[in-house]
Parts: sequence; C-alpha cells; structure tokens
Amino acid sequence: MQHHEVLFQPLELPCGAVLKNRIAKSAMSDSLGDGAGHPTPAQNRLYQRWAEGGLAVSIIGEVQSMPNYAEKPGNLVLNRSSDVDKFRDLAAHGGENGTQLWLQLGNAGALAYAPISTPKGPSALDLPGLRCEGMTLDEIQQVPLEFAKTAKLAQQAGFGGVQIHAAHGFLLSQFLSPLFNKRSDAYGGPIANRMKLLLESIKATRATVGSNFPIAVKLNSSDQLEGGFNEDDALQVVAALDKSSVDIIDISGGTYFPGAKSASDGAGRGPYFIAFAKRARTVTSKPLMLTGGFKTRAQAEEAVLSGAVDVIGLARALVLEPTLPNLWSAGQMPEPIFPRFTDAPEGGITAWYTMRLTEIATDKETDEVGDLEKAIDDYEARDRIRTEIWKRHFNRDDV
Repeated sequence: MQHHEVLFQPLELPCGAVLKNRIAKSAMSDSLGDGAGHPTPAQNRLYQRWAEGGLAVSIIGEVQSMPNYAEKPGNLVLNRSSDVDKFRDLAAHGGENGTQLWLQLGNAGALAYAPISTPKGPSALDLPGLRCEGMTLDEIQQVPLEFAKTAKLAQQAGFGGVQIHAAHGFLLSQFLSPLFNKRSDAYGGPIANRMKLLLESIKATRATVGSNFPIAVKLNSSDQLEGGFNEDDALQVVAALDKSSVDIIDISGGTYFPGAKSASDGAGRGPYFIAFAKRARTVTSKPLMLTGGFKTRAQAEEAVLSGAVDVIGLARALVLEPTLPNLWSAGQMPEPIFPRFTDAPEGGITAWYTMRLTEIATDKETDEVGDLEKAIDDYEARDRIRTEIWKRHFNRDDV
C-alpha cells in the first residue's frame, strides 16, 4: 500500500459500522454549550466544518448525563429533561459528508467544576487544589445506568456512536487510579476491582444501544503521576476491554489533576503514547486509536503502517486547520503550522485553542496568534457568564 493511501482506507468496527478513513477528531472540551447544557448554533457550525473537512469521526468531549459533575459550564447535558431537538440539529450538522459524530460520555467526578458542582470521587480527598467527597455504593451503581440512558438518547437523536471517558483524571479514570481510589470494597484495591465500574458502564451501555452502535473507550496509558495508574495497570485494562463489546480503544495519557504536568510537556516531537500502543496491540485485536502529539502526516501514516494503531486522533492540529484530512488526501499541508508560545501562563495555551474553536465556529479564524492573556480573559469571562446561566437553569444555587 502506498504511504499516502494508508490514512484513507475505510475501517470496519466490530459492531459493523464503517469509518470512511483513519482520521478522527479527538474529544475536546469545546466550551460551546449554552450554559444550560444545550448545543448552540456555533457548536453546530464547528462540527459541520470538521465534517466538511473530511474526518471519519468527530467526538464531542464531555457530554454529561446530569448537571452535578460537569467539567465546565460549557459542557452539554443530555438526559430526559434536555431539548432533544437541539441535539438532533447538532447530530445532523456534525454528521454531514459521511462523518460519524460521537458523544463522549463524561463525568468529572472529583475534578467537577466547583462553581456548579459538588465534586465527588471514589474516595474523599482533601488536597491542595482538590477537595471532594467519596461516593456511596448507590451512587457508584447509578453511573453505568446514567451513561446508558445518555447513550440511548444520543442514538435516538441521530449521533453515530458514543465514547466512554475513562482518561485524563475524570471519574472512571479516578476509579482506575490508586491515588484517587482508596476504596476497600469491590471497586477498590487491585486493578481488577478498579476497572469494574468501567466494564459495568460498557455492559450497561451496550445492553441499551444494541449490537450495531459504536461504543469507544478513552483510556490513559498512564496518568504520569507518581503512584498513580501506570502502564502495567493500563495493559491489564486493555486485555479486559478485548473481551468486552467495545469497538475501539482510544489511547491517551496525562491528567487534569491540579499540578500534574501536561502530556505535551517534554514529550518530544512524535506521538506521545505510541510505545504503549505497541504494547497494547499485543493483548488486543480491537481497533486502536491513538491521541496525542501527532503533528505531521508522516507521523500519522507511520503509526498506521506499523500496525500499532488503526485510527489517528487529532485535536489541536484540527483546530489550526479544520480541513486537514481533505488537504492530506490531496497531498497538501503535510504539517500544520503550530504557534510557538514562550512563557505561556498556566492555562493560557488551552484557553487559546478553545477560543480559536469559537472563531472557527463563527467562520472568523485568522492566521494571527493574538494575545494569550486576552484569550485567558475571554475564556474566563465566558465561563463566568455560563456559570450563572447553569446555576439558574439547573437550580444549582447550593454550590
């Protein structure tokens, strides 16, 4: 097979769904919800632009089943109280051009956004920058049911699939990590117990959506934290996922735990987690997706040609150039131009990329990098407005 063809071969998933090529838009928190958990016209346009750009699949980050454990006030919330027509519009726009639009099922747990949430994790924690209550057994057992209900609503609204989020330090990732999970019951202790909630979530979701609907899992290769979830644990989870009904395992890494280093810090130029993906390939025949650090077409082609992975997850590259798959298919722009930030304030680069999503969503992006401080100010101002809307809409005045 020619190098330039490898990314544009279709991929049939175990459930029978077919991805038209090997390029996916990884889940990102786009912060474009209206503050009441609903999609906005800007969000519809953002995912439409990515669909027009030639992606096989696009994943909407952090869609909550309930408003109690949101990651940000721009998250979507899909449950029986939602205006499903607004979600149908989003599914239709983001599903144009043969692109599959999937919802990522999220629950931030201990890292829930405190101004609108009551953070709760596997165990009570009182650390600098992180305080949360521990979940009761009843609350834990509700989690798979909530995910399953949201997945069913997503299916009914016309979305192409769902991704269960078990990475980046959010709830299921917290259960997997011995740093967060100090439980002594069936959900704590050895990795077989710590992965129980993830496996139950997959089982409940599959039972609800049937056998033909894609279910992906996003999994950390490690949390990159001392004493946390490590690669040996992750390999055991991958082996268990191989026996489950998931259709694709999306490998990532790192965590939003306060003070943790970003996955992109000091990881060099190549894809960050390719070495782990190669290990994972030895314990599963499931399709593997790899997210993090892909900056050039050559890197993406090499990862698929090597057999290590089947799908390339791109995030920031697609924020810089939404039509990248079409360009790569035409043999153009092998490497998007990544802006270089020096002395970026904490949170500055994330804010910059998030605000650029807003520009793309309103067809107003330019080649100017602009000011990081302004991006942070705009980002925080919007969060403040959405926080107030969220509290009013969800009657969250108790937080």
